[in-house]
Amino acid sequence: MKIKEALKITDSFTKTSKMPGLSYSLPAWECKTGWKLAQVPGTPCFSCYAKKGNYTRYPAIKAAQYRRLKAIDNPLWVQAMAAKIKNQKWFRWHDAGDVQSSEHMQKILEVCRLTPETRHWLPTQERQFLPAPEEVPANLVIRLSRSKIDGPASSAWSHESGVTTGEARTCPAPDQSGQCKDCRQCWDKDVQVVVYGKH
Repeated sequence: MKIKEALKITDSFTKTSKMPGLSYSLPAWECKTGWKLAQVPGTPCFSCYAKKGNYTRYPAIKAAQYRRLKAIDNPLWVQAMAAKIKNQKWFRWHDAGDVQSSEHMQKILEVCRLTPETRHWLPTQERQFLPAPEEVPANLVIRLSRSKIDGPASSAWSHESGVTTGEARTCPAPDQSGQCKDCRQCWDKDVQVVVYGKH
């Protein structure tokens, strides 16, 4: 499938100034677990960055997110996503939004299998949609997000991420003009936990 044809199915991808490579943005308003956590003070989702700033300032951004959400149901979505991603060295799933269903998760796993040269990172709050560990391709790191800021570590999944207000931060971005630069902890399966500073 040609890139031009693929983009007609997937809609546009996002390129953040902080991270290497492309990412795929869905509407944060449609998060399953995240929407519930957004009502609870002390959770990362309570002050979700994807529900403010440019995500709400420009109506076209939100409209594109909903087109991408709808696109997941297209029978050619997996093939189209793989066609667009295959030339990327690094890819992040969902700089906004999250996994919608077990079927959606399985499609993501298949995209990763079809793009073995790409390193994929998927942060998620959706515990109920996690696959069996043996289903996760070698080029994908799924990081289960802690549901509380400054929350304890969890043994529910092999890799996780958290948000802190203290000194436990391991993400160097705040010390690097808000950019990953040469850090790739989030994509590294040897790094079990990544902790971000609250912002």
